[in-house]
Amino acid sequence: MCVTAVESRPAGVALTPSPGGHRPFGARVKAFVALTKPRIIELLLITTVPVMFLAAQGVPDLWLVLTTTVGGYLSAGGANALNMYIDRDIDALMDRTSQRPLVTGMVSPRECLVFGIGLGVVSTLWFGLLVNWLSAALALGALLFYVVVYTMLLKRRTSQNIVWGGIAGCLPVLIGWSSVTNSLSWAAVVLFAVIFFWTPPHYWPLSMKVKDDYARVGVPMLPVIASNRVVAKQIVLYSWVMVAVSLLLTPLGYTGWFYTAVALLAGGFWLWEAHGLQNRAKAGVTGGKLKEMRLFHWSITYVSLLFLAVAVDPFLR
Repeated sequence: MCVTAVESRPAGVALTPSPGGHRPFGARVKAFVALTKPRIIELLLITTVPVMFLAAQGVPDLWLVLTTTVGGYLSAGGANALNMYIDRDIDALMDRTSQRPLVTGMVSPRECLVFGIGLGVVSTLWFGLLVNWLSAALALGALLFYVVVYTMLLKRRTSQNIVWGGIAGCLPVLIGWSSVTNSLSWAAVVLFAVIFFWTPPHYWPLSMKVKDDYARVGVPMLPVIASNRVVAKQIVLYSWVMVAVSLLLTPLGYTGWFYTAVALLAGGFWLWEAHGLQNRAKAGVTGGKLKEMRLFHWSITYVSLLFLAVAVDPFLR
């Protein structure tokens, strides 16, 4: 999602570095940071740190929070860099990715590959030596799943790519719990499931907006191969399951009234937006009037509120 500042140019036309191969140091630093996709990692950390509070039933060790956060950034950043390395061919042809560092020439493919692998190795050792080896294994598993299973195997082959590929984005929940307890629990599994069912209705509205981009490069995102009506129906189905799963924490004894209230209110508004999108799709509304990005933006707010409630709830019980 994060882009670097480069010249405006048509999609698919690589920016040629200045004569002599000179690339400004500051721009290069920004380009390597952009390879890690910082805005996506923000979401991953939003689902990691609050789980640590729930696992600790209060304030976790702050050094542990810091080391887990840094390790999570390094691991996810490595996965994102490797994703850009593999997808550099289609990134050059898509409007929304046409200014990524490999497309502009600010970073070479070889540099990106070494950078991504290096972050993966460092993050695994970081977790193992400073957190615990269970968290290290989960972080490495998330990286490999995102790069190999999603990017290499699923993304260009099936419309269910984001459904199963989204598992990589669920693992930070388990990492947050395991970093505190060096084990897993049903609470972590429930929150894993929340993110699993959240991911498709979070990403499909964005895919509806940019489906022409995906169609141009042959990536079969669901909105590319199905009508808006079908996609909206799937969004509603996943949304109902997501909200229902989010309410399991309280009867299982892990959360109290505060989390339940937030989950009900935020989930209720999500369902209102999802059904609104479905109604507009059924009516044949297209273009800007479909307002699919309203649900996309709310999905980010929803997950932020829900996991904030996860962190706050232990203090109110």
